[in-house]
Amino acid sequence: MKAYHLNDDAGAGGLVLADVSRPEPAGGEVRIRVEAASLNYRDLMILDRVGQGGLNGRVPLSDGAGVVDAIGSGVTQWQPGDRVVASFFRDWVAGPFKSSYVPSALGGNTMDGMLAEYVVLPATALVSAPAHLSAVEAATLPCAGVTAWHGLVARGGMGKGDTLLVQGTGGVALFGLQFAAALGARAIVISSSNEKLARAKTLGGSILINYRDTPDWDAALMKATDGEGASHILELGGPGTYDRSLRSVASGGKIVQIGVLTGVGPKPDLARLQWENADIIGVTVGSREHFTAMNRFLTDKAIHPIVDRVYGFDEVLHAFAHLRTGSHFGKVVVKL
Repeated sequence: MKAYHLNDDAGAGGLVLADVSRPEPAGGEVRIRVEAASLNYRDLMILDRVGQGGLNGRVPLSDGAGVVDAIGSGVTQWQPGDRVVASFFRDWVAGPFKSSYVPSALGGNTMDGMLAEYVVLPATALVSAPAHLSAVEAATLPCAGVTAWHGLVARGGMGKGDTLLVQGTGGVALFGLQFAAALGARAIVISSSNEKLARAKTLGGSILINYRDTPDWDAALMKATDGEGASHILELGGPGTYDRSLRSVASGGKIVQIGVLTGVGPKPDLARLQWENADIIGVTVGSREHFTAMNRFLTDKAIHPIVDRVYGFDEVLHAFAHLRTGSHFGKVVVKL
C-alpha cells in the first residue's frame, strides 16, 4: 500500500509518499481502508518542525474516515464494510481527560495518523460515520468538530438564547457556528473577509464584524449586544485576540480556549474574569464519548460539515499549501 511519511528534511521535503506493507490487525484491532483524511492547523505545525528530527517515518494527520476492511480476533462491535471514523485520541474513550492520553493523539509525536491507504487501530478508537455524511464530510469531524462540541456543548452548555463569538471561518469556527444555529443561539462572527462573512451569514451568523475595517471589534461587539457581551467565545487566536475576548465576554460567560493561531506572546490580564464571574475552558479535542454524542446531534439536525476544497491523494502537498494561505472557508480534505 501507499502511505505518506514525515522525515527529517525541512519544508515540503519533509513529507514523502512511500510504498509499505499493508498492516494486519491483531486481537482487538480493526483495519480501515481510508477513503478521506482532513487537515488541521496542528498538521502544519508538525510539518514545520520535521527538520528538528524525531518524526522520521511518522504517518501524519489525525483525521480520517473509511470502511472496515478486516478485523482481529475478539472484535465484535465492527464488521467488514462498516463505515467508521477514527477518534483523535486513540486511548481517550470516555470520562475526564488524563495527561496519559496525550501520546495517543493520532499523527503526532508518538502515534501514526490517517494519511495512508490502510490503517490499523483498536476497535475502541472508532466511531460510526453518520449515515447522512459522505466519507469526505465524515473525515472533517475528529478534531475540529469534536473540539467545538466538547468546548461549547459538553462543557460549555451552550443552548437557546446564548450568544457565541466565533473568530474566523476555519474548521472549528464553522462547526461552532453550525452548532449555535442548530441550538438556537445567536452567533457573532469576526473575519477579515467580507465574502467569508457573507457566507457565514448563510450558516446562521447574525452579527458580522470585519476586524480589518473594525480593529476594535470587541467594542463593536459590546455595542451590538447592548453591552452584554458574548456568553460563549471560541478563542482561536491566542495572544493576538485574547485581551479583546476578555473584554467581550458576558457576565457568567465562558471562553473556550482552543488555539494559538497568532503564536506565543504576552500574557493576557485575567482580572476581568473575576469581576464578571466568567470562566476559561481549556479544550484539546475530546473523547470517543464526545464524538459519539456529537454524531447523534449531527444526524438529528441533518448538519453537513463545510468542506472548502478536496485534493487527490497525490496532491497532499498542495492541500498543505492551501491550508497555509489561510484563505480556506471550512475544511481542507484529501480524498483517497
